[in-house]
Amino acid sequence: MSNELKRSASPVMVVIAFATVYLVWGSTYFFIQRAVATIPPFILGAIRFIIAGAILLGWCMYKGEKIFNWSHIKPAAISGLLMLFIGNGAVIWAELSLASSLVAVLVSSAPIWFVVLDKPKWHENLTSRPTILGLIVGFIGVILLFSEQTSKALGNGNGHQVIGLIVLIIGAMSWAGGSLYSKYMSTSTSATVNSGWQMMAAGIAFIPSSFANNEWSTFNIEAVTASSWFSLVYLITMGSLAGYSAYVWLLQVRPATQVSTYAYVNPVVAVLLGVLFAHETMTILQIVGLAVILLSVLLINMAKYRKEKKAGPGQPASPINKNITIPSPRQKVVI
Repeated sequence: MSNELKRSASPVMVVIAFATVYLVWGSTYFFIQRAVATIPPFILGAIRFIIAGAILLGWCMYKGEKIFNWSHIKPAAISGLLMLFIGNGAVIWAELSLASSLVAVLVSSAPIWFVVLDKPKWHENLTSRPTILGLIVGFIGVILLFSEQTSKALGNGNGHQVIGLIVLIIGAMSWAGGSLYSKYMSTSTSATVNSGWQMMAAGIAFIPSSFANNEWSTFNIEAVTASSWFSLVYLITMGSLAGYSAYVWLLQVRPATQVSTYAYVNPVVAVLLGVLFAHETMTILQIVGLAVILLSVLLINMAKYRKEKKAGPGQPASPINKNITIPSPRQKVVI
């Protein structure tokens, strides 16, 4: 992190950026569910990420950046497939059968998978008592939610919801794995170019998936409601462009542990929107599960914060290229 860039950052812009990441990313779960009400999930993913990726890459070309470099495109495409096609695709598909609030709570467990899958950091993370405690607490929270929803779905004879829960867990793991791949393998010096190719690769991957899922034969564009069209536009402009841009900028001007606090806020925003506007209900056990998972994220981030503080002001705990897309623990992050 550049100390000069950090000092020059306007406090007002920092507040606006944090508000965007907190509120916009938390609201994407709600708008995804409204969008898939009349737009098939894989068609939704294709339209959303191809348009968002094209806008980002077009902006880079306008600024004179080089975007056609295979050594940069390849790692961006791989991480984009893992994060956005599998990770975010799991969220889109799961919201066909699961409440947006429950999806957000389960996805908030992604920091657990960041720690588990970050092999270069195993020695550092797995020798930290707060991190280990955070992992244990987080798994307990996931088990609480998973067991309750599985027993309820099986009791109602709804096996589709059980599959949705499993897909969500796989998606959270894929998001973490793709984020770590981007962190360690990305060669692009432009976060915008990297993000553009991630979105474009995911959007293109959704196209054959939509045909395999037989979505085009049943899709009637005239039946798409105004609410679904508005939600799609919101996901493209606010979720994929404004939210992600604010996130990348905050990583440059604020400590990663501070930026990662959105992981506590996003599921709360999603739950509130689901309950207030989608008439969803949260059981006591789901609320307890959310609290347990957020506690685990707090414990994991506390360990990272203490290490950064010990490293000294202005000195990151480990070298980081601020121009590369760097994930803070999450995950859904939904873009």
